[in-house]
Amino acid sequence: MNRIGAFYDRFILPHPWIVLVLFGAILALAALRFDQFRLDASAESLVLENDRSLEEYRQVNRTFTTSDDFLVVTYTPHEPLFTAEGLSRLKALRDELQALEAVSSTNSILNVPLLHSPDLTLDTVDTEIKTLDEHEVAPETARQALLDNPMYPNLLLSEDAGTTAIQVNLPTPERYFELLNQRDNLRDRVNSGNASADDQRQLEQVSQEFIRYTESLGKERDATIRKVRVILDNHREHASIHLGGVPMIVADMIRFIKSDLSTFGLGVLAFLLLTLAVIFRQWRWVLVPLLCCGFTVWLMIGFLGWAQWPVTVISSNFISLLLIMTLSLTIHLIVRYREFQHDEPGAAPRDVLRRTVMAMIKPCFYMAITTIVAFGSLTFSGIRPVIDFGWMMTLGLSVAFIITFLVFPALLSLLPPPLDSRVTSDRIPFTDAFARFTERFGGTVLVGSGVIAALCVVGLNRLTVENSFIDYFKSSTEIHQGMITIDDRLGGTTPLDVVITDEPPPENYSDDPFASDCDPFVEDCDEEDYRDTWYTYQKMRQLGDVHDYLNSLPETGKVLSISTTLDLLAQINGGTPLNAVELAFVPAAVPDDLQDILLTPYISEEQSQARFSIRILETMPDLRRQDLLDRIHNHLTTDLGYAPERVQLSGMTVMYNNMLQSLFDSQIKTIGVVFAAIMVMFLILFRSLKLALIGMAPNLIAAGSVLGLMGWLGIPLDMMTITVAAITVGIAVDDTIHYIHRFKTELAKDGDYVATMHRCHRSIGQAMFFTSLTIISGFSILVLSNFIPTIYFGLFTGFAMFMALVGALTLLPRLIILFKPFPAR
Repeated sequence: MNRIGAFYDRFILPHPWIVLVLFGAILALAALRFDQFRLDASAESLVLENDRSLEEYRQVNRTFTTSDDFLVVTYTPHEPLFTAEGLSRLKALRDELQALEAVSSTNSILNVPLLHSPDLTLDTVDTEIKTLDEHEVAPETARQALLDNPMYPNLLLSEDAGTTAIQVNLPTPERYFELLNQRDNLRDRVNSGNASADDQRQLEQVSQEFIRYTESLGKERDATIRKVRVILDNHREHASIHLGGVPMIVADMIRFIKSDLSTFGLGVLAFLLLTLAVIFRQWRWVLVPLLCCGFTVWLMIGFLGWAQWPVTVISSNFISLLLIMTLSLTIHLIVRYREFQHDEPGAAPRDVLRRTVMAMIKPCFYMAITTIVAFGSLTFSGIRPVIDFGWMMTLGLSVAFIITFLVFPALLSLLPPPLDSRVTSDRIPFTDAFARFTERFGGTVLVGSGVIAALCVVGLNRLTVENSFIDYFKSSTEIHQGMITIDDRLGGTTPLDVVITDEPPPENYSDDPFASDCDPFVEDCDEEDYRDTWYTYQKMRQLGDVHDYLNSLPETGKVLSISTTLDLLAQINGGTPLNAVELAFVPAAVPDDLQDILLTPYISEEQSQARFSIRILETMPDLRRQDLLDRIHNHLTTDLGYAPERVQLSGMTVMYNNMLQSLFDSQIKTIGVVFAAIMVMFLILFRSLKLALIGMAPNLIAAGSVLGLMGWLGIPLDMMTITVAAITVGIAVDDTIHYIHRFKTELAKDGDYVATMHRCHRSIGQAMFFTSLTIISGFSILVLSNFIPTIYFGLFTGFAMFMALVGALTLLPRLIILFKPFPAR
């Protein structure tokens, strides 16, 4: 401590202007990259660390030439759709959307082939197919043809023909995938340790180019979506219209992040002004803390810009957290400064400032370290956005501590606050009421804490992780409304792909597709005979069994596969299923302009794979994704006899489920790491196992109470609430450290535990109350978010901080008085 005091006496307190000028230069340097600060709501930002499901998902899309790069416009007219006027209005909307520069094509009931002609056969399929766009078809005839088609109902048209959809295709340029694959290949090489210095430089260049290209692509997408919304608004007079699709969800989530950053940042800032003004009633105690808070956020935004480190929907509230945590540090310094002013009214301001810094730097350092450990524990979660959030806050809290103990004393050296009449008064603060209650009802405090702990344990056993992506957004948002409409009327929302790989050919098999003792132009062949193509009677029958099973599941909406195409061709064939000869010629019989609709999305002869496209009903109240995926895999590998390595489950459902199922494991890891680290910190700080255990008690109840309450209320864990328990412990332990540190100092005066408790509640207790009140109120601002997990995060963290404050002012002093952990004088 002598060296720290010498450092302040030599460099900080005598030369505040130099400190501020140097710090201003650092702020200016950080500001140079403000324009590089970016947001990310892509699939990569919402998956597990090293989750290969994302690459598998992309590989499936490449193999079957499918993509989620499209918008879905749901259209429910106020008048019947299948009238001349109704179809004309739909066509006008479609034409306006298709005219947009970024739109490559659209799919709707207007351009899909109708199968109503009596002259339509397999031989005339390329001449007799008609569409509403190109032919005169009676509306009622078109309606019946679309409903009779096995492909369109619950996809482009609801079963009651009251709602239809327009698919607006926004293809991602090949340049994006080239840069993505190049970056990933270089990254894998670097991570494996086999990269050269040139590979490292190339990775940096490609990564920067990928970021720039992604940002430009994102801006173009945003502009297109804004134009789409303008077009839709012009047609809402005659129909109920909602917009959906992955590009729209990504764009809106980024909009939510921006809104959260500005709303929470400005909201917290306004609240800080009000809180500081009400509590301290001196403009210096408003200006100095706000400058410290502002500098912390300024530096972090600049650093994120320099590091090209994007903010995700999970870390979008980091500005609010940094403001709150920095203010917490400064409030402790302010309260201690005013205590020294009260004790020695005639002391020189510089002496009071030095004593304040020297008295508070040690407990605040441990306070910062424990909070850093809490956020650092999030890096063990295994979830990419949670890991990034942990590192951001770890770095941000380090910056907050440094700024508080450099800028705060430098500013107060230039702006020494005068004595305040409220400081010199001897009135007993209201926090002493907690001390009186603890002294009088000590047994009640212990029993009540035990009851709360028991309730927490029961609640923890009721925790779940199953939740719906739809429920992440308020019902007033277009994401929620559009997904509900698609889920209820158009066959489900979340995509799931089941991919089956064909058996490898026998070792003695030649390249001749008809190399078999079996004549392919017959109804059936024996199982031992082999043809290297999917278009055989036996293989199609097996794929049909898979399709029927997937379609029978209550959790699945629309299921599309080659079986759907075969049902369609059977309908064209007069209702007669295709025989083996006709199956063999299906690729040749389907017109070229229909290949991308009927064949290539479901069969890849090149990769020897068959794909089943499934939409999951997200609104099902009893949806259990892991159970669904397990049932599908077990049925295909057990009942239908496919080898496990031949069955692959892919898509957004799999990636989202992987993240959800990791939450329990992540929660255990983060809580375990933070408690172990804080226990070690307590042992180092207090050098007493008994005192360390006493200090952990209120923090355990605070963390357990928030998780227990979630269990009792039936609110599942999600990407945001998983962080609450660990963060709560890290923040709540600050009160414990400050209280025990002050208790030890005050106890040395007279050795009276009860009297010491009252003195602590009248001094450090006030600072604890003010900081906790600030944190609770600051987190309550998060209820303004459109992202439901963020709202839960704010509410539950505020509740946990309230429990931590009550525990630190009642249970903690009661345990100290009961066990008397400090050595006798």
